[in-house]
Amino acid sequence: MNLMDILQGQLSEEMVGQLSEHIGAEPQQTAQAANGIFATLLGGLANNASSEGGLSALANALDRDHDGSMLDDLAGMVGGMLQGSGQESRATNGLGMLNHILGDRQEVAAEQIGQSSGLSAGQVMKLLPILAPIVMSVLGKTKNSGGLDLGGLAGVLMGGAQQAQQQDGMGDLLGNILGSVMGGNQQQPQQDGGGLLGSVLGGLFGKR
Repeated sequence: MNLMDILQGQLSEEMVGQLSEHIGAEPQQTAQAANGIFATLLGGLANNASSEGGLSALANALDRDHDGSMLDDLAGMVGGMLQGSGQESRATNGLGMLNHILGDRQEVAAEQIGQSSGLSAGQVMKLLPILAPIVMSVLGKTKNSGGLDLGGLAGVLMGGAQQAQQQDGMGDLLGNILGSVMGGNQQQPQQDGGGLLGSVLGGLFGKR
């Protein structure tokens, strides 16, 4: 199972076009930024879940709010969010999710994703709350369909973060952003990103 492939598969060409129009960018830039956002959120979730309490809180949130049913009409959900219509629920509260996953490091993450995709941090900040519910829905559907316990959920997250790191250009980006999210030294050389991600995943793997 490759979570990055599943996440990327949720974004149709039409949806990427809608997102691009929303933020005023070229579709190629939007798609690249979306990849960076997906990788960042998987890494942030892996970081949060590297503690037993964080992993349990994530599992409870998935069971309560993210069963994956939203993916059945993802175009409708995204369209509603872009238009600002429809009643927001916990399953679509992207800003709330970002506060849990990235905390006060959202702008730092947006700046680095922007640098890798050619977008401004402001454009990335508009994408983050739209894409966060997709990540949680995919993770929730994966948990439910696989009947995953805490150890299984940890394994899926670890694998997803590793897959994100292995994608072209994602390893350095993800390492840098995780360093910022974890309060690490932002001046850290890019090549250390893999080692940093490895330490996060090592902590996560130890909880299995």
